[in-house]
Amino acid sequence: MDFSLTPEQEAMRDLAARFAKERLAPDYMKRDQTHTIDRTLLKEMGNLGLISAGLPEEYGGIGVDCVTSGVIIEQLAYGDFNICYVPLLAWLMGGILCKYADPAVAKEWVPKIAAGESLVALGLTEPRGGSDAANLILRAERKGDHYVINGEKTSISFSEQADVIVAFARTGKIEDGARGVSAFAIPLDAPGVSRTHFSELGTKIVGRGSIFFDDVKIPLNHLMGVENKAFSQIMNGFDYSRAMIGLQCLGAAQASLDEAWQYSTERKAFGAPLAQYQGVTFPLAEADTMVTAARALCYRTLWLRDKDLPHTAEAAMCKWWAPKLAYDVIHECLLTHGHYGYTTDLPHQQRMRDVLGFQIGDGTPQIMKLIIARERVGRVAVQY
Repeated sequence: MDFSLTPEQEAMRDLAARFAKERLAPDYMKRDQTHTIDRTLLKEMGNLGLISAGLPEEYGGIGVDCVTSGVIIEQLAYGDFNICYVPLLAWLMGGILCKYADPAVAKEWVPKIAAGESLVALGLTEPRGGSDAANLILRAERKGDHYVINGEKTSISFSEQADVIVAFARTGKIEDGARGVSAFAIPLDAPGVSRTHFSELGTKIVGRGSIFFDDVKIPLNHLMGVENKAFSQIMNGFDYSRAMIGLQCLGAAQASLDEAWQYSTERKAFGAPLAQYQGVTFPLAEADTMVTAARALCYRTLWLRDKDLPHTAEAAMCKWWAPKLAYDVIHECLLTHGHYGYTTDLPHQQRMRDVLGFQIGDGTPQIMKLIIARERVGRVAVQY
Protein backbone atom coordinates (compact mmCIF):
# COMPACT_ATOMS: atom_id res chain seq x y z
CA MET A 1 0.00 0.00 0.00
CA ASP A 2 1.39 3.37 -1.03
CA PHE A 3 0.01 6.48 0.66
CA SER A 4 2.45 8.92 -0.95
CA LEU A 5 1.53 11.60 -3.47
CA THR A 6 3.12 11.79 -6.89
CA PRO A 7 5.25 14.85 -7.71
CA GLU A 8 2.38 16.14 -9.84
CA GLN A 9 -0.08 15.74 -6.97
CA GLU A 10 2.32 17.47 -4.59
CA ALA A 11 2.59 20.37 -7.03
CA MET A 12 -1.21 20.73 -7.21
CA ARG A 13 -1.45 20.45 -3.43
CA ASP A 14 1.12 23.18 -2.92
CA LEU A 15 -0.55 25.42 -5.48
CA ALA A 16 -3.97 25.00 -3.86
CA ALA A 17 -2.53 25.44 -0.34
CA ARG A 18 -0.75 28.64 -1.31
CA PHE A 19 -3.86 30.06 -2.97
CA ALA A 20 -5.94 29.12 0.07
CA LYS A 21 -3.51 30.77 2.45
CA GLU A 22 -2.88 33.95 0.46
CA ARG A 23 -6.19 34.59 -1.33
CA LEU A 24 -8.94 32.70 0.50
CA ALA A 25 -8.26 32.55 4.23
CA PRO A 26 -7.75 36.30 4.83
CA ASP A 27 -11.27 37.19 3.66
CA TYR A 28 -13.14 34.01 4.61
CA MET A 29 -15.12 35.77 7.33
CA LYS A 30 -15.63 38.94 5.30
CA ARG A 31 -17.17 36.93 2.47
CA ASP A 32 -19.77 35.62 4.93
CA GLN A 33 -21.40 39.05 4.66
CA THR A 34 -21.45 39.39 0.87
CA HIS A 35 -23.88 36.57 -0.03
CA THR A 36 -22.32 36.31 -3.50
CA ILE A 37 -19.30 34.67 -5.09
CA ASP A 38 -16.59 37.04 -6.32
CA ARG A 39 -16.37 36.31 -10.05
CA THR A 40 -12.93 37.91 -10.27
CA LEU A 41 -11.68 35.43 -7.69
CA LEU A 42 -13.22 32.57 -9.67
CA LYS A 43 -11.44 33.63 -12.85
CA GLU A 44 -8.20 33.71 -10.89
CA MET A 45 -8.88 30.17 -9.76
CA GLY A 46 -9.68 29.22 -13.32
CA ASN A 47 -6.42 30.68 -14.60
CA LEU A 48 -4.50 28.62 -12.04
CA GLY A 49 -6.26 25.40 -13.02
CA LEU A 50 -7.98 25.01 -9.65
CA ILE A 51 -11.40 24.66 -11.31
CA SER A 52 -10.38 23.04 -14.58
CA ALA A 53 -8.30 20.35 -12.84
CA GLY A 54 -11.06 17.75 -12.62
CA LEU A 55 -12.47 18.30 -16.12
CA PRO A 56 -11.43 16.62 -19.41
CA GLU A 57 -8.71 18.26 -21.48
CA GLU A 58 -10.86 18.39 -24.61
CA TYR A 59 -13.21 20.77 -22.80
CA GLY A 60 -10.59 23.08 -21.35
CA GLY A 61 -9.72 21.00 -18.30
CA ILE A 62 -6.56 19.39 -17.02
CA GLY A 63 -7.98 15.91 -16.54
CA VAL A 64 -6.43 14.98 -13.19
CA ASP A 65 -7.54 11.85 -11.37
CA CYS A 66 -10.04 11.77 -8.51
CA VAL A 67 -7.41 11.58 -5.76
CA THR A 68 -5.73 14.73 -7.09
CA SER A 69 -9.08 16.49 -7.21
CA GLY A 70 -9.60 15.55 -3.58
CA VAL A 71 -6.21 16.99 -2.65
CA ILE A 72 -7.21 20.30 -4.25
CA ILE A 73 -10.60 20.42 -2.54
CA GLU A 74 -9.16 19.72 0.90
CA GLN A 75 -6.54 22.44 0.58
CA LEU A 76 -9.01 25.03 -0.70
CA ALA A 77 -11.46 24.21 2.10
CA TYR A 78 -8.71 24.87 4.63
CA GLY A 79 -8.83 28.51 3.51
CA ASP A 80 -12.51 28.91 2.62
CA PHE A 81 -15.03 26.10 2.92
CA ASN A 82 -17.58 27.85 0.71
CA ILE A 83 -15.36 28.54 -2.29
CA CYS A 84 -15.03 24.77 -2.67
CA TYR A 85 -18.61 24.58 -3.90
CA VAL A 86 -17.35 26.00 -7.20
CA PRO A 87 -14.86 23.27 -8.17
CA LEU A 88 -17.05 20.60 -6.55
CA LEU A 89 -20.05 21.44 -8.73
CA ALA A 90 -17.84 22.16 -11.73
CA TRP A 91 -16.29 18.70 -11.57
CA LEU A 92 -19.51 16.86 -10.79
CA MET A 93 -21.90 18.61 -13.17
CA GLY A 94 -19.22 19.53 -15.73
CA GLY A 95 -18.22 15.88 -15.85
CA ILE A 96 -21.84 14.89 -16.39
CA LEU A 97 -22.15 17.46 -19.17
CA CYS A 98 -19.01 16.10 -20.84
CA LYS A 99 -20.26 12.52 -20.67
CA TYR A 100 -23.95 12.85 -21.41
CA ALA A 101 -24.70 16.20 -23.05
CA ASP A 102 -24.78 16.84 -26.77
CA PRO A 103 -21.19 17.76 -27.75
CA ALA A 104 -22.31 21.21 -28.91
CA VAL A 105 -23.93 21.90 -25.53
CA ALA A 106 -20.92 20.59 -23.62
CA LYS A 107 -18.54 22.72 -25.69
CA GLU A 108 -20.69 25.77 -25.04
CA TRP A 109 -20.63 25.46 -21.25
CA VAL A 110 -17.80 23.31 -19.92
CA PRO A 111 -14.87 25.51 -21.08
CA LYS A 112 -16.51 28.51 -19.41
CA ILE A 113 -17.09 26.52 -16.23
CA ALA A 114 -13.46 25.38 -16.26
CA ALA A 115 -12.23 28.96 -16.68
CA GLY A 116 -14.30 30.26 -13.77
CA GLU A 117 -16.43 32.34 -16.13
CA SER A 118 -19.71 30.47 -15.53
CA LEU A 119 -21.30 28.74 -12.56
CA VAL A 120 -23.21 25.48 -12.90
CA ALA A 121 -25.95 24.28 -10.55
CA LEU A 122 -27.48 20.91 -9.79
CA GLY A 123 -31.27 20.78 -10.00
CA LEU A 124 -32.49 17.67 -8.20
CA THR A 125 -34.30 18.57 -4.95
CA GLU A 126 -37.96 19.60 -5.08
CA PRO A 127 -40.26 21.02 -2.38
CA ARG A 128 -42.12 17.79 -1.73
CA GLY A 129 -39.07 15.55 -1.51
CA GLY A 130 -35.38 15.95 -0.77
CA SER A 131 -34.14 12.51 0.21
CA ASP A 132 -36.73 10.90 -2.08
CA ALA A 133 -34.77 12.12 -5.07
CA ALA A 134 -36.61 10.07 -7.70
CA ASN A 135 -40.02 11.41 -6.66
CA LEU A 136 -39.93 14.33 -9.07
CA ILE A 137 -42.78 16.38 -10.48
CA LEU A 138 -40.85 19.02 -12.45
CA ARG A 139 -42.20 18.27 -15.90
CA ALA A 140 -40.49 18.29 -19.28
CA GLU A 141 -42.74 17.76 -22.29
CA ARG A 142 -41.52 17.36 -25.82
CA LYS A 143 -43.31 19.70 -28.23
CA GLY A 144 -41.98 19.77 -31.78
CA ASP A 145 -38.33 20.82 -31.84
CA HIS A 146 -38.06 21.68 -28.15
CA TYR A 147 -38.91 20.64 -24.60
CA VAL A 148 -41.13 22.74 -22.33
CA ILE A 149 -40.15 22.76 -18.65
CA ASN A 150 -42.59 23.54 -15.83
CA GLY A 151 -42.17 23.31 -12.08
CA GLU A 152 -39.81 24.16 -9.24
CA LYS A 153 -36.43 23.10 -7.92
CA THR A 154 -35.51 24.08 -4.39
CA SER A 155 -32.50 24.17 -2.05
CA ILE A 156 -30.35 24.85 -5.10
CA SER A 157 -26.78 26.02 -4.49
CA PHE A 158 -26.01 29.20 -6.48
CA SER A 159 -29.74 29.61 -7.11
CA GLU A 160 -29.36 33.30 -8.01
CA GLN A 161 -25.81 33.14 -9.37
CA ALA A 162 -25.66 30.07 -11.60
CA ASP A 163 -25.57 30.49 -15.36
CA VAL A 164 -26.71 26.96 -16.26
CA ILE A 165 -28.36 24.14 -14.37
CA VAL A 166 -28.34 20.40 -14.92
CA ALA A 167 -31.94 19.71 -13.94
CA PHE A 168 -33.67 16.38 -13.49
CA ALA A 169 -37.26 16.40 -14.74
CA ARG A 170 -40.03 13.91 -15.24
CA THR A 171 -40.60 12.88 -18.84
CA GLY A 172 -42.42 9.63 -18.02
CA LYS A 173 -45.33 8.88 -15.73
CA ILE A 174 -45.32 9.65 -12.01
CA GLU A 175 -45.75 5.97 -11.24
CA ASP A 176 -42.62 5.18 -13.26
CA GLY A 177 -40.50 6.60 -10.44
CA ALA A 178 -36.80 6.77 -11.29
CA ARG A 179 -37.44 5.10 -14.65
CA GLY A 180 -39.32 8.15 -15.93
CA VAL A 181 -36.69 10.81 -15.19
CA SER A 182 -34.56 12.70 -17.71
CA ALA A 183 -31.80 15.29 -17.32
CA PHE A 184 -31.49 18.61 -19.14
CA ALA A 185 -28.96 21.39 -19.45
CA ILE A 186 -31.01 24.57 -18.99
CA PRO A 187 -29.51 28.07 -19.45
CA LEU A 188 -30.82 30.15 -16.56
CA ASP A 189 -31.24 33.29 -18.64
CA ALA A 190 -33.99 31.54 -20.62
CA PRO A 191 -37.43 33.24 -20.65
CA GLY A 192 -39.69 31.84 -17.96
CA VAL A 193 -36.95 31.24 -15.34
CA SER A 194 -37.29 33.02 -11.99
CA ARG A 195 -35.35 32.62 -8.76
CA THR A 196 -35.54 33.20 -5.01
CA HIS A 197 -32.95 33.32 -2.23
CA PHE A 198 -33.12 31.66 1.19
CA SER A 199 -31.78 33.19 4.40
CA GLU A 200 -29.61 30.38 5.72
CA LEU A 201 -27.45 29.78 8.77
CA GLY A 202 -24.23 29.18 6.84
CA THR A 203 -22.59 28.95 3.39
CA LYS A 204 -23.97 32.40 2.69
CA ILE A 205 -21.90 33.24 -0.38
CA VAL A 206 -23.23 30.08 -2.01
CA GLY A 207 -26.78 31.33 -1.70
CA ARG A 208 -29.36 28.57 -1.91
CA GLY A 209 -32.91 29.12 -3.04
CA SER A 210 -35.61 28.01 -5.43
CA ILE A 211 -35.65 28.15 -9.22
CA PHE A 212 -39.01 28.25 -11.00
CA PHE A 213 -39.62 27.16 -14.58
CA ASP A 214 -42.72 28.57 -16.26
CA ASP A 215 -43.09 27.23 -19.83
CA VAL A 216 -39.31 27.35 -20.30
CA LYS A 217 -38.41 26.21 -23.81
CA ILE A 218 -35.11 24.47 -24.53
CA PRO A 219 -33.89 22.79 -27.75
CA LEU A 220 -34.10 19.01 -28.04
CA ASN A 221 -30.32 18.68 -27.91
CA HIS A 222 -30.35 19.97 -24.33
CA LEU A 223 -31.57 16.54 -23.23
CA MET A 224 -28.70 14.69 -21.55
CA GLY A 225 -28.31 10.97 -22.03
CA VAL A 226 -31.34 8.85 -22.87
CA GLU A 227 -34.87 10.06 -22.17
CA ASN A 228 -36.43 8.48 -19.07
CA LYS A 229 -33.13 6.90 -17.98
CA ALA A 230 -31.18 9.80 -16.50
CA PHE A 231 -31.51 8.66 -12.92
CA SER A 232 -29.71 5.36 -13.40
CA GLN A 233 -27.26 6.81 -15.92
CA ILE A 234 -26.13 9.86 -14.02
CA MET A 235 -26.67 9.27 -10.30
CA ASN A 236 -23.50 7.19 -9.91
CA GLY A 237 -21.59 10.45 -10.24
CA PHE A 238 -22.69 11.29 -6.72
CA ASP A 239 -20.40 8.64 -5.26
CA TYR A 240 -17.62 10.95 -6.42
CA SER A 241 -19.10 14.09 -4.88
CA ARG A 242 -19.77 12.38 -1.54
CA ALA A 243 -16.08 11.64 -1.05
CA MET A 244 -15.21 15.17 -2.14
CA ILE A 245 -17.70 16.64 0.33
CA GLY A 246 -16.02 14.61 3.04
CA LEU A 247 -12.65 16.16 2.25
CA GLN A 248 -14.19 19.61 2.00
CA CYS A 249 -15.55 19.28 5.55
CA LEU A 250 -12.29 17.80 6.84
CA GLY A 251 -10.30 20.68 5.36
CA ALA A 252 -12.32 23.12 7.44
CA ALA A 253 -11.98 20.93 10.52
CA GLN A 254 -8.21 20.71 10.07
CA ALA A 255 -7.97 24.50 9.93
CA SER A 256 -9.73 24.84 13.30
CA LEU A 257 -7.69 21.98 14.73
CA ASP A 258 -4.39 23.58 13.75
CA GLU A 259 -5.52 26.86 15.28
CA ALA A 260 -6.56 25.13 18.50
CA TRP A 261 -3.23 23.31 18.84
CA GLN A 262 -1.39 26.59 18.34
CA TYR A 263 -3.61 28.38 20.84
CA SER A 264 -2.93 25.66 23.42
CA THR A 265 0.78 26.57 23.34
CA GLU A 266 0.21 30.32 23.61
CA ARG A 267 -2.57 30.63 26.18
CA LYS A 268 -1.50 30.22 29.81
CA ALA A 269 -3.54 29.18 32.83
CA PHE A 270 -2.22 28.68 36.37
CA GLY A 271 1.23 29.66 35.17
CA ALA A 272 1.55 27.08 32.40
CA PRO A 273 0.52 26.76 28.73
CA LEU A 274 -2.81 25.01 28.16
CA ALA A 275 -0.89 22.35 26.26
CA GLN A 276 0.41 21.03 29.59
CA TYR A 277 -3.12 20.08 30.69
CA GLN A 278 -4.44 16.76 29.47
CA GLY A 279 -7.98 18.03 29.79
CA VAL A 280 -7.15 20.35 26.89
CA THR A 281 -4.84 18.21 24.78
CA PHE A 282 -6.62 14.86 25.00
CA PRO A 283 -9.81 16.08 23.25
CA LEU A 284 -7.64 17.65 20.53
CA ALA A 285 -5.63 14.45 20.21
CA GLU A 286 -8.84 12.46 19.80
CA ALA A 287 -10.08 14.94 17.20
CA ASP A 288 -6.79 14.75 15.31
CA THR A 289 -7.02 10.95 15.28
CA MET A 290 -10.57 10.94 13.92
CA VAL A 291 -9.85 13.53 11.24
CA THR A 292 -6.84 11.48 10.10
CA ALA A 293 -8.98 8.34 9.90
CA ALA A 294 -11.81 10.05 8.01
CA ARG A 295 -9.34 11.58 5.58
CA ALA A 296 -7.92 8.13 4.83
CA LEU A 297 -11.44 6.83 4.13
CA CYS A 298 -12.16 9.67 1.71
CA TYR A 299 -8.94 9.21 -0.23
CA ARG A 300 -9.40 5.45 -0.34
CA THR A 301 -12.86 6.02 -1.82
CA LEU A 302 -11.43 8.27 -4.52
CA TRP A 303 -8.63 5.75 -5.15
CA LEU A 304 -11.24 3.02 -5.65
CA ARG A 305 -13.05 5.26 -8.13
CA ASP A 306 -9.83 5.92 -10.03
CA LYS A 307 -9.33 2.14 -10.23
CA ASP A 308 -12.93 1.67 -11.42
CA LEU A 309 -13.66 -0.48 -8.37
CA PRO A 310 -16.91 -0.49 -6.37
CA HIS A 311 -17.06 2.39 -3.89
CA THR A 312 -20.71 3.23 -3.30
CA ALA A 313 -20.71 2.11 0.34
CA GLU A 314 -17.43 3.89 1.04
CA ALA A 315 -18.74 7.10 -0.54
CA ALA A 316 -21.83 6.96 1.66
CA MET A 317 -19.59 6.46 4.71
CA CYS A 318 -17.66 9.60 3.76
CA LYS A 319 -20.85 11.59 3.36
CA TRP A 320 -22.51 10.74 6.68
CA TRP A 321 -19.40 10.65 8.85
CA ALA A 322 -17.12 13.47 7.71
CA PRO A 323 -19.64 16.36 8.00
CA LYS A 324 -20.70 15.22 11.50
CA LEU A 325 -17.11 14.68 12.57
CA ALA A 326 -16.04 18.05 11.19
CA TYR A 327 -18.82 19.82 13.09
CA ASP A 328 -17.88 18.06 16.34
CA VAL A 329 -14.17 18.78 15.88
CA ILE A 330 -14.72 22.46 15.13
CA HIS A 331 -17.01 22.66 18.16
CA GLU A 332 -14.25 21.24 20.35
CA CYS A 333 -11.78 23.75 18.90
CA LEU A 334 -14.18 26.59 19.65
CA LEU A 335 -14.43 25.44 23.26
CA THR A 336 -10.65 25.19 23.51
CA HIS A 337 -10.48 28.92 22.82
CA GLY A 338 -12.82 29.65 25.72
CA HIS A 339 -15.15 32.61 25.50
CA TYR A 340 -12.98 34.16 22.78
CA GLY A 341 -13.84 31.17 20.61
CA TYR A 342 -17.54 31.92 21.14
CA THR A 343 -17.18 35.36 19.56
CA THR A 344 -17.51 36.18 15.88
CA ASP A 345 -13.95 37.48 15.90
CA LEU A 346 -12.72 33.94 15.26
CA PRO A 347 -13.74 31.68 12.35
CA HIS A 348 -14.79 28.59 14.34
CA GLN A 349 -18.42 29.67 14.61
CA GLN A 350 -18.59 30.26 10.87
CA ARG A 351 -16.97 26.94 10.04
CA MET A 352 -19.50 25.21 12.31
CA ARG A 353 -22.37 26.92 10.52
CA ASP A 354 -20.90 26.14 7.11
CA VAL A 355 -20.18 22.43 7.59
CA LEU A 356 -23.52 21.83 9.32
CA GLY A 357 -25.34 22.17 6.01
CA PHE A 358 -23.77 18.99 4.68
CA GLN A 359 -25.50 16.98 7.40
CA ILE A 360 -28.65 17.88 5.46
CA GLY A 361 -27.87 18.59 1.82
CA ASP A 362 -26.63 16.11 -0.78
CA GLY A 363 -27.96 13.14 1.19
CA THR A 364 -28.84 12.92 4.88
CA PRO A 365 -26.98 10.55 7.26
CA GLN A 366 -30.04 8.31 7.35
CA ILE A 367 -30.04 7.90 3.56
CA MET A 368 -26.29 7.30 3.53
CA LYS A 369 -26.60 4.55 6.14
CA LEU A 370 -29.42 3.00 4.15
CA ILE A 371 -27.14 2.93 1.11
CA ILE A 372 -24.41 1.25 3.13
CA ALA A 373 -26.85 -1.38 4.41
CA ARG A 374 -28.14 -1.99 0.89
CA GLU A 375 -24.60 -2.44 -0.41
CA ARG A 376 -23.84 -4.94 2.34
CA VAL A 377 -27.00 -7.09 2.39
CA GLY A 378 -28.85 -6.13 -0.78
CA ARG A 379 -32.44 -5.03 -1.30
CA VAL A 380 -33.56 -6.81 1.85
CA ALA A 381 -32.36 -3.65 3.63
CA VAL A 382 -34.95 -1.55 1.76
CA GLN A 383 -38.56 -1.41 2.95
CA TYR A 384 -41.28 -1.51 0.35
